[in-house]
Amino acid sequence: MTFCPPDKSCNKCPRLLDFRRINVKKFPTYFNAPVPPFGNLDAEILVIGLAPGLNGANQTGRPFTNDYAGDVLYPILKKHGLAKGNYGKRADDGFELVNTRITNSVKCVPPQNKVTGDEIKACGTYLIEEIKNMPNLKLVLTLGSVAHNAVLGVLGYKKAAFKFAHGSIHKLDKHNLIMLNSYHTSRYNINTGVLTYQMFDDIVKKACEIIKA
Repeated sequence: MTFCPPDKSCNKCPRLLDFRRINVKKFPTYFNAPVPPFGNLDAEILVIGLAPGLNGANQTGRPFTNDYAGDVLYPILKKHGLAKGNYGKRADDGFELVNTRITNSVKCVPPQNKVTGDEIKACGTYLIEEIKNMPNLKLVLTLGSVAHNAVLGVLGYKKAAFKFAHGSIHKLDKHNLIMLNSYHTSRYNINTGVLTYQMFDDIVKKACEIIKA
């Protein structure tokens, strides 16, 4: 089976579809479509975020690209050998991921950066197929509680048994996977001190240690 991410014809989420149509008129040069994952399916690490940012991934068509969260994420991935090249905040900057793939719980930009449970569930059909089509996957790095719960939901685990907490390591034994939690690399979390660069650096370092163990 080959994984196929949603394309511009996806209409599973009426609210997100309406917002996309608004943005096509407001920002005609933007990508304005479900943002496909970044990185190869043969990677051992899958990083999962919330959803594309309006002026970030929704503009560029690549996860975490041209938004603050990516300014935190990508340099630290590169520092630990999980990326190479120069991150130029564009989908055509030549920046590459190494043994890592990045996706979002919801592939379309949501109004006010907030997704609904129905939207997470609808887009979960793509997330589960993506996970199933990663034969070497060892570790899922969830950025925030939405991504954490999305993974548990599509894999059929009880959320109450796996509490989200920054730095927590969860063994998903039925799927032979490790889930590592991190706060999202959002501007808000960095500016408020919920997450620091060092804290996230430590998370990525831990992810590398886990897949090498």
